Amino acid sequence: MNAATAGAGPSEVRAQIALAIPLAAQQLGFQLMGTVDAALLGHYSDTALAAAGVGNNLLFAVIAVGLGIVMGLDTVIPQAIGAGRIDDARRAMGAGLRLAILVGLAAMAAVMLSPLVLLATDVEPEVAREARIYVHLRAVGVVPFLMSIALRSYLAARSTTRPLVIAVIGANIVNALLDVVLIFGVSSIGLPPLGVVGAAIATVLVQLVVLAVYFAAVRSLDGGAPRPPSTRADLREIVRYGGPVGGQLFLEIGIFGVATVLAAHLGTRSAGAHSIALNLSSFTFSLALGIGAATSVRVGHAIGAGDVALARRRGVIGLTLGLAGMAGFAASFVIAPAMLASIFTDDDAIVIATVPLLQIAALFQLSDGAQAIAAGALRGLGDTRATFVGNLIGHYAIGLPIALGLAFGAGMGAPGLWWGLSAGLTVTALYLSARFLRATR
Repeated sequence: MNAATAGAGPSEVRAQIALAIPLAAQQLGFQLMGTVDAALLGHYSDTALAAAGVGNNLLFAVIAVGLGIVMGLDTVIPQAIGAGRIDDARRAMGAGLRLAILVGLAAMAAVMLSPLVLLATDVEPEVAREARIYVHLRAVGVVPFLMSIALRSYLAARSTTRPLVIAVIGANIVNALLDVVLIFGVSSIGLPPLGVVGAAIATVLVQLVVLAVYFAAVRSLDGGAPRPPSTRADLREIVRYGGPVGGQLFLEIGIFGVATVLAAHLGTRSAGAHSIALNLSSFTFSLALGIGAATSVRVGHAIGAGDVALARRRGVIGLTLGLAGMAGFAASFVIAPAMLASIFTDDDAIVIATVPLLQIAALFQLSDGAQAIAAGALRGLGDTRATFVGNLIGHYAIGLPIALGLAFGAGMGAPGLWWGLSAGLTVTALYLSARFLRATR
């Protein structure tokens, strides 16, 4: 037994909470950055806001697979640390950085080409033009972003979370200041308003700042010791675990992208209501992502130490904490849906249309939280293929047909879409949770 696997009972719960809180705070912080970008761009122009929204959808759809591949480190590093093999963990981090550069360059090229997709859509020409500029600038930050994911995996696995929180706090401050200056310009120094160009530049600069903070934290943690050289075998191991995670992320982003397109076909009011409900759900999802990341680390430590029973216990703790936390958010969606919707719009018709979606999203919260945490537990376990299969079955074999049938066949509109999404997430959550419990019997 080592520090990564010591403790039982209440101490296990405390340790999981202690790791989950900063990781959730970090996720929430980065979500907040996007919210600030959207708010400021909305005050600049509707076209800029729409262009950034389209651009971000393109960007993350393209880099999802690369992001998932690098997240293979969420299996490799915690298991090495749990086994007491710190040098192996450091070597895996080095391999992850190499892989982030290689995958990032390929993703960068794909991102540059992604705006061509807009030619086949009915997106307004001016929105498409600004989205193309935004995406091309954001492409510069793809490699730094993926490298920061590799370093974050190492820091989280070493339970060194303070730099992660410091980085996201600093990132939010720098991002807000740069957004104001670059989006709106400063006439006194001759800087013109840059709109989406300014928002993109601000985000890339912030990504570089975050990467620098992570590098400094890793160097301090390791005492500046030289990193063991990585091998091709290290790269293959990361890809073996990360490839299915990339597929999982692509499927997740894909289903919500499809739902957004379908909502647009239901009319402006339905599209607006869908967007608000999705924004609120994404914001609260930060808690589940944080607990899922902590669960991945804690389960990985236990598996590395050869203690399957402890891994099971940590996975169950993660699921319990996640369901309890997400239940609180679900209650707010049931109790005050109109108040929450009114934060985003003054249009009473859209607020009214959003209310039933948020009530459905109360179930959505529990299912989405459970599937994210179960996926984290399976990453720690090393069973990443299950996360891909679970999402494929839940979202595309179950959720999408139900969404189409209810929204268009039964004429339920946007609520039908959300019942389908909720059904898909529920099936995914049940599948992934059952898979974890069965694998750790």
